Amino acid sequence: MTSHSTLTPARKRPALALKDLVLMVVLGVVFGFLYWVLVQAWTGLSILMGPAGDLAQHFLIGGWLLVAPIAVAIIRRPFVGIIAEVLASVIEVVFLGSAVGPILFVSAAIQGLGSEIPFALRGYRSFGWGTFALSGLLGAGLVFLFSAFRFGWYGQELFVLRLVLQLASGLILGGLLAKTIVGALAKTGVVDNFAIGRDRISPDPISKV
Repeated sequence: MTSHSTLTPARKRPALALKDLVLMVVLGVVFGFLYWVLVQAWTGLSILMGPAGDLAQHFLIGGWLLVAPIAVAIIRRPFVGIIAEVLASVIEVVFLGSAVGPILFVSAAIQGLGSEIPFALRGYRSFGWGTFALSGLLGAGLVFLFSAFRFGWYGQELFVLRLVLQLASGLILGGLLAKTIVGALAKTGVVDNFAIGRDRISPDPISKV
């Protein structure tokens, strides 16, 4: 007796369209301003925290990870998250005068890479809570390794505490909040003309939303 298995071929997704590029720019600009606001919140929180103010950045870091998973979930193409994060950093530095300076471009690229990897490993077809959670964790984790090198955190007594706080922020703000935002946008219908809308109307049999 011979058994036959039917494999559903992966649906080929079209290349990036002009509207996708425009959306990446729009998201970069919007989140560039939001990230600048986060810097002001970071400054205020660090003052309120007094001697522990240096830890304020770890509580808020997840907020700087938002644009990558949102862009990836809407457009569903490779490198979209990285590009969106870098564009947001350009807005922060060039137009809003971020005190961090050009090194922010490197941090943004690392954040975007970490945030995008979980989606890439699933072929840009899995957009459930678990994938977003991993996105936030990995984005926060990768940029933590870079920051720890820059600021000499390795070997400090607070190293583990810094890492735990940053991962928690990445999970909640950079992962779960991003998923919530994407879901809210999808319900409004404003992104129906993008890949997320096409997949909702005519689902990829392999995709997990």
